[in-house]
Formats: sequence, C-alpha cells, structure tokens
Amino acid sequence: MSVEFREPNQSFVEVLKEIVASIQGETITLRELLERIGEQGLLIFCMILTLPFLFPVSIPGVSTVFGLAILLIGIGVTLNRLPWLPARLKERKIATERLIPVLKRGADVLGRFERFVRPRIPVLTHGTTVNRFNGVMLVLSAVLLMFPLGLVPFSNTLPALAILFLAIGMLQRDGLFITLGYVAIIATVIYFVALFAAALLAGQGIMSLLGSGTIILFPLL
Repeated sequence: MSVEFREPNQSFVEVLKEIVASIQGETITLRELLERIGEQGLLIFCMILTLPFLFPVSIPGVSTVFGLAILLIGIGVTLNRLPWLPARLKERKIATERLIPVLKRGADVLGRFERFVRPRIPVLTHGTTVNRFNGVMLVLSAVLLMFPLGLVPFSNTLPALAILFLAIGMLQRDGLFITLGYVAIIATVIYFVALFAAALLAGQGIMSLLGSGTIILFPLL
C-alpha cells in the first residue's frame, strides 16, 4: 500500500498542542502517539519523536526506540509504502511526566519555525526520485540518532535537527528546510568523525605513555 504525505488541514503546531492536551495517565506508547496524529501523517510523527533530543532533558532509552521508529518511517517514505512497525516497538511505554513538558516546549519552538515555512525550491520537494532521496536521508539521520553516544553533547541533537528539518520540508514542500536537513546531516557526520579521531588519538597517546613507562602507578597507602 502506498503512502502519500498530503498537505495537513491544520498546522503541525496545532496538531502537537492537541496531542499534548489529550495525553493522560503515567505512561503512553508509540502506538497511542501515532493514533493521536490521525490523518496528519507520519512526518509529523517524526517531528514529535525528535523533540526530546532538542533540549537538555534526558528520557532514558528513547534514542534507540525513537530512532528505530523514524528509521522505519524513512524506509516507508523511500519505498513509497506505509511503514511496518513491530508490535514491541509500538507498545514501548514512555513516562508522560517527562514527555509532556518536552512536547510543550517543542510546540513553542516549532511555532517559531512555522512562521518561516512556505512552499519553495520545488526541485528539492517534488518528484518520485527526490522524495526517495529525502527518504534515504531520513533513514541516515535516524541511524545517526541511534548511535550509542547519548552522553556526548550534541550527539543526539544534530541528527534530531536533521530529521526535524527534513520532516518539515517534506511535509510543507519547503526546499529551504530540506537543505537545512542536508546541512545538519553533514555536520553530524563531521562531528562523529571528529569524535572518533579524538578518541583514537587519545587511545594512542595513552598506549604511548604506557609503553614509555611515563605513567607511574603509586601503591595504595
């Protein structure tokens, strides 16, 4: 079954505020979040899943879970099909005590973006090939989000921004936001390569010091 991302009849900020107002209880599942979106589309779902990574608030375990959900949605966009989400992923429970404040702050931030969003640069937003390429970029961003570097500053924020910009651009046919998504992906890759190189150099330095006998281990008193 093909999937079509149509223009929403509400702004994505209005949809997000309605979702926040509808959340009750101590926990909520991904399935329940997706059901609350209704016909507004999976791209808004991707936008919601990025919000916990845009602020200095930790919600344990969501990087892998949310990243996997975004990855599967990106595959669906690439293949022009409704994505399959495993039952275990859809039923994963998230504490609403931490999620609701993040979603409220996210609605305020997205409201600032919404003023600048409009259809433009159609070469980046229209056509089967372009949509599939943007889907692949969404998948790549989700993979970067799932990297086990949650304690490293900006390691989740940069790929989350890439996903957010791509989702906004694809949903609202705004090529400028698509471009910002590409830039965020490049910045994420450069950042991760720099982290890897720094870790490698640090490891080599420690091994060199150990080999030269510079490090002296003092006995416990």
